[in-house]
Amino acid sequence: MERPGGWSRRAGLAALLTVVPPPATVVGMSRADLDKRPRDVAAMFDQIAERYDLVNDVLSVGQDRLWRRFVAATVAAKAGERVLDLAAGTGTSSRTFTAAGAYCIACDFSFGMLQVGARKAANGGQPERPGAGPVRFVAGDALRLPFADASFDAVTRPGGRLVICEFGHLQPPALDAFYGRYLATALPAVAKRLSPASEAYAYLAESIKDWPRQAELARRMGDAGWTAIRWRNLTLGVVAVHVARRAE
Repeated sequence: MERPGGWSRRAGLAALLTVVPPPATVVGMSRADLDKRPRDVAAMFDQIAERYDLVNDVLSVGQDRLWRRFVAATVAAKAGERVLDLAAGTGTSSRTFTAAGAYCIACDFSFGMLQVGARKAANGGQPERPGAGPVRFVAGDALRLPFADASFDAVTRPGGRLVICEFGHLQPPALDAFYGRYLATALPAVAKRLSPASEAYAYLAESIKDWPRQAELARRMGDAGWTAIRWRNLTLGVVAVHVARRAE
C-alpha cells in the first residue's frame, strides 16, 4: 500500500547501500540479469567513466543531485559506522555518506569508474567537509564480493539497515509506457552526443525496464529475510528508495 507523498510499505534482494553498527556492513547483487556478460557490461561503463557524472546530470536535468541528498539523509550514517556503496560508479554518492565521519567503501566492477573517482578524490576535485570520513575504492562484482566472510555482516548482524536507490516504474501505466519510450530512444540519443559509448545507455534503458516494480522488489526483499520494508518514489517514481532492516 502506497502512502501519497510518503513511504510505502511491503513485507532483500538487491542492495546498493547498507549501514550497520561497527565493525559491519553489507552484501548485495547485480542490478540487472540481462544477457550480457558482467565483464562486457563493465567494459561498456569503463568507456563512459570520464563523462559519466556529467551525462547523469544532463539526462536527469539535475535531479540526480536531489536523489543523492535524499539517500544520504535516509542512510544517515554516523561517525564510526561503516557503509558499503555497491555499484558506486565514480563514488559521487559515496562521499555523501561520510559527512558525519562514517567510513565508506565504494565498490564497483568497472575499473574505469573507480579510477575516475579515485583520481578526482586525489586531486581534490571533491572537497571534503571537516570531520568527514574516508572513502576507499574497491573493485568487485556484487555477486562475488572481494571481501572475506564476515568482513561485512549486515546481512547476518541483527539490526543492520539496508537502503536501495534504483530506477523505478511510474504510475499510472500510461505514464510509465511514455517513460519507457523515452528511455529506449531519447536517452541513448542524448548520451551519444555527450559520451563516446552510447551503447552503455541503451543497456541502462534495458536494465531499467527489466528491473522489478517497487512492490515486487519489496516482496523479494521480504522473501530474503529483510523486515520493516518501505519505499518512497522520487520524481514520480523515476527513482525509488527502498529501506529495510535485518531482524534483531
